[in-house]
Parts: sequence; C-alpha cells; structure tokens
Amino acid sequence: MAGRKNGLGRGLDALFPEKTAASKEPVRKTVTKAERTEKKVSRSVKAKEENHDAEEKKTAMMVKISSVEPNVNQPRKQFDEDALVELSESIKQYGILQPLLVSDKKDYYEIIAGERRWRAAKMAGLKEVPVIVKEFTEQELVEISLIENIQREDLNPVDEAMAYKRLIDEFHLKQDEIADRVGKSRTAVTNSMRLLKLSAKVQQMLVDEMITAGHARAILAISDKEKQETVAMKVFDEKLSVRETEALVKRILDPPKEKRAQKSSAEDAIYESLEEKMKNIMGTKVQIHRKKNNKGKIEIEYYSKDELVRIIDLFESIG
Repeated sequence: MAGRKNGLGRGLDALFPEKTAASKEPVRKTVTKAERTEKKVSRSVKAKEENHDAEEKKTAMMVKISSVEPNVNQPRKQFDEDALVELSESIKQYGILQPLLVSDKKDYYEIIAGERRWRAAKMAGLKEVPVIVKEFTEQELVEISLIENIQREDLNPVDEAMAYKRLIDEFHLKQDEIADRVGKSRTAVTNSMRLLKLSAKVQQMLVDEMITAGHARAILAISDKEKQETVAMKVFDEKLSVRETEALVKRILDPPKEKRAQKSSAEDAIYESLEEKMKNIMGTKVQIHRKKNNKGKIEIEYYSKDELVRIIDLFESIG
C-alpha cells in the first residue's frame, strides 16, 4: 500500500471522488460550540464540504444505533466527557448532521469515522443514526480514522504517536509516507513518535493534560524512566514552564561539574589537614602541591641556616 498516494492527506473526501460532482447545496451549520468542533476539519476538507452532499444523502441510510459498534483499533482512545455532553445536547436539538462512516460486518456495522457522534447520539437517547456504508482495506481503515481525528484535532499526543507506530509496524509505511497521508511534515511525525520513549506513567500524565507535549519533549532528553517520572511530577507540582523544565533537565544531565566541585572541596580539606599536621611536626610552614595522577611535591620553608639544620636533624632523628 506504500505506493498508493491517492490523497488521504488531502482529507476524507479525497477517498470519495464521486462527491466532487455533488450539488452546491451548502452544509447546514449549527450554532453551538460542540457542533462547530464536530464540523472542524482541514481547510481542504472545508472547501470540499461547501460542494457537499447530494450523492452522500442518496447513499446515507438510517440504522438502529444498537447495531453500530466502534472499531476497537481506532487510534483515538480518550473522549472528553464534557464535550460529549455538549454535543449530545446539540444532537437532541438538531440531530446528526453528518452521517457516520461504517463498514458492514454482516452482524453489525463497524464505525470507520464518527465514533464521537455515535457516543453523543447514545447519550442523547437516539434510537437510530444515519450511516454511509463503505468498504476499505485494513490499512485504509487505520489511515481514515487517523486522518479524521488529526484533522479534527481530537487525538491526544500519545494516541497520535501510537497510530503512527501502527502504520509503520503493521503496514510498513515510512515516516515520510505517513507525513504525506496526514498532511504533516516528516519532522512532526518523528517528534510525535519520540513521545513513546517516555515511561508509561509520563505518557499517561500527558494524556491527562498534567503536562504538555512541550514538557514531554524536554523530559525525553532523560533516558532513565524513573527520573522521567520524578521530573514530570516536579513539573506538575511546581507548575514549571517548558523553559524551566528544559533548564531542570539540563541540570540533571550535567551533574559532573557539581560532583567534581564537591570532590575538589573534600580533597582540599584533606590536604589542608595534612599541611597543618606537618607544620606542627616541622615547626614551620609546609605546603603540599598536587599534580595529576596523585603526584605532587612538599615545600618546607626555613628562614635561617640554623632552622635548616634543625629541620635536617629532625629528619635524621626520624630515620
């Protein structure tokens, strides 16, 4: 499927060329924030929706909501409950304006695109929902679900990264091919997938919006999972900015200078103590000059010939 570049990145309508000849009838618009969010798509899709949907209305049909089930493999795993409630209120008033895209599984219909609408419709108490039945390959199903959620900005960063990983692992797509399909840069796809290197706990904090993707990318510089979690909790508890997080991570990753300073300070104290002991024994000023590889020299001061003789006699008595 890697060679099939038929424009998934240009939006879902690119999959249905028969729509391009549709009538000029404008899409019905709602007045609530929830429905505006539900209708939010990429610019290319918006342009096509203005030439919507005579053919779509012909192929849409009403089915029992109990006969429709979500795709367990769809990229999106988290749904905002407050937004669902708001959308369900809109559906109670205006109905579902955009049919669900489903595939026929004989015993039931599996959602390809529109699970959020389906959930809100259930909350609203609808018994039937409008659907359009289409058949796609497994790879196309993943791509469509991924693209729809990305275009609507519904995926959290971890779900998005997992969806990219699935396209690579299961369908052997390259990152530049994924980028082409979803209409993003290769760098954006790469940075997204890097988030999967975070510990499971930090990933969940990102999903729960305890930290942002910017915080997460800063924490990625730390390879140790436990340290990642410690930093993430500190970021959350102290409400650190991304820049403050980057500075914190830098301090954690660059501790040798501090250790060397501590070590040097400890060694200084030892040598100062030795110098003081030798001074007491010799009765004159003694300095220890350190060199590399534990080498060095001892400097003993004298202030007259008599003192020099005294020091020599002292050494001879020791010998």
